[in-house]
Amino acid sequence: MKIFLFGGTTEGRLLAADLAAMGAAVTVSVATPLGAEELAAIPGLTVLTGRMEVPAMAAALAGQDLCVDATHPYAAAASANIRAACEQAGVRRLRLARPESTLPPGSVLLPDADAAARFLAGQAGNILLATGANTVGCYRDLASRVWARVLPTAASLAACEAAGLAHSHILALQGPFSRAFNEAMLREYRIAWLVTKDGGAAGGFADKAEAARATGARLVVLGRPAQDGPEYSYEEVREQCREMIQCRSI
Repeated sequence: MKIFLFGGTTEGRLLAADLAAMGAAVTVSVATPLGAEELAAIPGLTVLTGRMEVPAMAAALAGQDLCVDATHPYAAAASANIRAACEQAGVRRLRLARPESTLPPGSVLLPDADAAARFLAGQAGNILLATGANTVGCYRDLASRVWARVLPTAASLAACEAAGLAHSHILALQGPFSRAFNEAMLREYRIAWLVTKDGGAAGGFADKAEAARATGARLVVLGRPAQDGPEYSYEEVREQCREMIQCRSI
């Protein structure tokens, strides 16, 4: 059975390994070379690297039996493209959902980075962005008191530089990060506001929340974008795939 999986997420890597171990022919599409590096240790995978638009996705899906969308819960545009590509290719799609977190008391929930920047403009104190490099430009007017934790890639560094961040305010690191690591970082830079996404357990949300509580920093949480269509837990996706693989092998 041929399964095409989109996503360099933690659960995407785990599922790819599980499906390959079940005997499926698994192709994994990731956006960056970093995502490909993290899959290198898993045997039996075909890995495609680079962002694709709908036509390229549909072409890649030709001949596949199933598509699993295991992209990040905030990758709404990618999920919409995957859905459209599956419709074009006539391939069934399963969307793997990451459970949402319970926000701790005192958290500020806002719809997006623009709203967070407007809110923080009226607040005092240093800010740590743990939301990636794509939206760091929204905080340009606050650059003197913003530290950004981003992936160690040239594109991330360029985005931070374009947003006016001093190099000493660019923390180029690859997670996941423990509670102790988060806490040390919040203390080191005297952070009053930690801006994060609700990445769930896989995204280390609880560790960030606990570190913020321990240091007195407050959380600004960007809300998840809405998803169209049904979503399934890791266990549900794995079980559906297992049943399909078994049926194909009979």
